[in-house]
Amino acid sequence: MDRKRAMTSVDLAALVGELRGYTGAVVDKAYLYGDDLVRLKMRDYERGRIELVLEVGDPKRAHVAAPEHVPDAPGRPPNFAMMLRNRIAGANLEGVEQYGFDRILTFRFEREDGTTLLVAELFGDGNVAVTNEDREVVDCLDTVRLRSRTIAPGSQYGYPDERFSPLDCGYGAFAAKMDDSDTDVVRTLATQLNFGGLYAEELCTRAGVEKTVDIDEATESQYEALFGALERLREPILAGETDPRLYEHDGDVVDATPLPLEEHADAGYEATAFESFNGAIDEYFHRLEQEADAESDPGSARPDFEAEIEKYERIIDQQRGAIENFEEQAEAEQRKAELLYGNYDLVDEVCSTVRAAREDEVPWDDIETRFEEGAEQGIPAAAAVVGVDAAEGTVTLDLGDAEVAVDPSMGVEKNADRLYTEAKRVREKKEGAQAAIADTREDLEAVEKRREEWEAADGNDESEGDENVERDWLSMESVPVRYDEKWYERFRWFRTSDGFLVLGGRNADQNEELVKKYTEPSDRFFHAQAHGAPVTVLKATEPDEPARDVEIPDASREEAAQFAVSYSSVWKDGTFEGDVYEVDPDQVSKTPESGEYIEKGSFVVRGDRDYYRDVSVGVAVGIKCEPDTRVVGGPPAAIEPRTETSVRLEPGRYAQNDIAKRIYRTFRERFTDTSFVRKVASADRVQEFCPAGGSRTVDD
Repeated sequence: MDRKRAMTSVDLAALVGELRGYTGAVVDKAYLYGDDLVRLKMRDYERGRIELVLEVGDPKRAHVAAPEHVPDAPGRPPNFAMMLRNRIAGANLEGVEQYGFDRILTFRFEREDGTTLLVAELFGDGNVAVTNEDREVVDCLDTVRLRSRTIAPGSQYGYPDERFSPLDCGYGAFAAKMDDSDTDVVRTLATQLNFGGLYAEELCTRAGVEKTVDIDEATESQYEALFGALERLREPILAGETDPRLYEHDGDVVDATPLPLEEHADAGYEATAFESFNGAIDEYFHRLEQEADAESDPGSARPDFEAEIEKYERIIDQQRGAIENFEEQAEAEQRKAELLYGNYDLVDEVCSTVRAAREDEVPWDDIETRFEEGAEQGIPAAAAVVGVDAAEGTVTLDLGDAEVAVDPSMGVEKNADRLYTEAKRVREKKEGAQAAIADTREDLEAVEKRREEWEAADGNDESEGDENVERDWLSMESVPVRYDEKWYERFRWFRTSDGFLVLGGRNADQNEELVKKYTEPSDRFFHAQAHGAPVTVLKATEPDEPARDVEIPDASREEAAQFAVSYSSVWKDGTFEGDVYEVDPDQVSKTPESGEYIEKGSFVVRGDRDYYRDVSVGVAVGIKCEPDTRVVGGPPAAIEPRTETSVRLEPGRYAQNDIAKRIYRTFRERFTDTSFVRKVASADRVQEFCPAGGSRTVDD
């Protein structure tokens, strides 16, 4: 079983489009590990932290890695890392290119004081060179002096001679390259066409051509079958429509590919679908390193269940994302088909016009000009044409909700049928992904069961005093997740410093529900003196306990009041304090005065009110680690003492989702076990505790 140790030219061609998606990211720091692994720590407003890894030794790889997959920062940075920091810290990533069909990637970084190119060579001995905009080498990991090219500080960087690229060749060039060979078909594809062994065999399998056929005996039909297989392989890669797979055999990773391979299926390898090729290749090399470490140190220590669980959870997240994308694609294609029928006469007029023109041998450019002239004259069918593609023989129409490319030679019905067929094909892919996610969930459950069995057996040997051991949760390499979701978590909630549960409505429906279903006579009702404030209920007893009179301390009441004002429109207005009143639940009614109307989520409060004047707004969001692990939020006095780490908020300039992302990144920086943070305090979960409106951290 040969395992991938270096990314192929096909891999890089598929990956470079995804890497371009990180254009605009800003470099924070550069690191060098050993003499062959460069790590660039970058940040992006939308994506957050980005880790670009370039390893040119063994293995050879280039991809964005999950933060939990990157090694800890080394000690004193070597000169090469310092040079990189000096040149590109604060620079923007402005482009990524593959050199021809070679295993070379060039990253372009722009800063006010100049341009820097970072060239990663993922072939031979491997190398990383840093040049200026004129390609003069500033520094490099290895000095290379060959007759054909030189890579050394002060020299002009020279790319190797460009290799033949099968990704953009026509049939004539393909056949000529095949004819130049004096060996069999599969070796010719691997060497003359530069496909390498795996993809050469894949093409033969897809084309139904025997691999050992001698070139001198290969027929024209076999050439055509091979070229057809080549076109089907390269089209999705060039279009950025990959369907990545991670392959395993007996629990060990074998390969990660941008498309499903029949060769691997025939070998019996287990395949896992990924949303992005970058994600698949990152997971592959991370697992490859883990498995190598396990082989070199096969001790009897506790298995790393958390890493395995994290792997399956990450795969499930990616599979969910793929399912969502498939459904969006299918709906988009179906919607286009419906638009064709909804604009039947207009589409038919355009198609008929183009067909008639082509029958008269009118050039495509002239057809496009006629449509432009018709649009200027106010002809609706002509105005709908937004593009003409002579190479594809298609016309793109703006049909209101979407732009649709049609083939005029096919007519409206066949164009619509083509789109319906594509929607069906995408939905079939979605069904396959749903089946895959079910299999992954079974694998996840199996690991969780093994962990429970291990811990149950191991627990018998633990001493009784272990529960009182002081733990440094922030520094722990692996924090166990102990989370049991409570029914009340769909509301806003927190526990006061005295342990009382406080619930708040997130909307009008929840306000109604809290008052009608979850408020007992012994509870306390709080409400900010502001429009759009949530119902806030301080529970005297737990929801599953019988109601009874309980003396509630003043500290808990004050915290409930601060909770009520902080999640009201007072915060959204950027105000730092407001008034809150407290009443008995029996003073709250849905019955208005005669002739009045009460909006949904609103109530009539009768009788005397106890006021809390000028209550300061304030929210803290933190992570609890014991006795359970979860993100919590509410008044700082109640939250901060109970959490391992927390962030305090006040009204500010960051929108709710943006401040949640900032808090999440802060937590990831504070915990060594970043995967634990992702599991219990994702940005979505943090956002549930952030007030509506703008916020900032108190130390901003």
